[in-house]
Amino acid sequence: MKHVKFIALIVAAAGMAAGGAALAKGFGHHGAKMSFEEIDADGSGEISKAEIEAMKEAHYSQADTDGDGKLTLAEIQAHVQQRASERAAHMLERFDKDGDGALSKDELPQPRRAGKMFDRMDADGSGGISKEEFEEARMRHSGKHRHGHGDETEQN
Repeated sequence: MKHVKFIALIVAAAGMAAGGAALAKGFGHHGAKMSFEEIDADGSGEISKAEIEAMKEAHYSQADTDGDGKLTLAEIQAHVQQRASERAAHMLERFDKDGDGALSKDELPQPRRAGKMFDRMDADGSGGISKEEFEEARMRHSGKHRHGHGDETEQN
């Protein structure tokens, strides 16, 4: 059992830290798409704690553009924007079936549960969502109903 937990911990740590290490090392993959070989920087055939720590440090260093050992709001925003830009470019590349450099409505990925949310909210099957059904769904979604917090006060 300890072996399974250890492997899960390694996989989780590698996934969290891998993006920065890949960018720092010049690899083209991020996160879970990194290969074992990319994470195993010394080529020993095993991922060490030191390699995980080095990946985390590389990730932090990449975001810390002025090298002062601290992340400012501007550095965090720039890092997040860069990652978002990379993800958007990857999304366009992946889903642009006709290669026109844009995504039409038909090319957009469909949510895994497309249409099912409406059906779940329409508890009585009337084909419409009443105010009561809407509020019940909102309570379920927020977790308040499950935890017995009763009515919630709307905040604007």
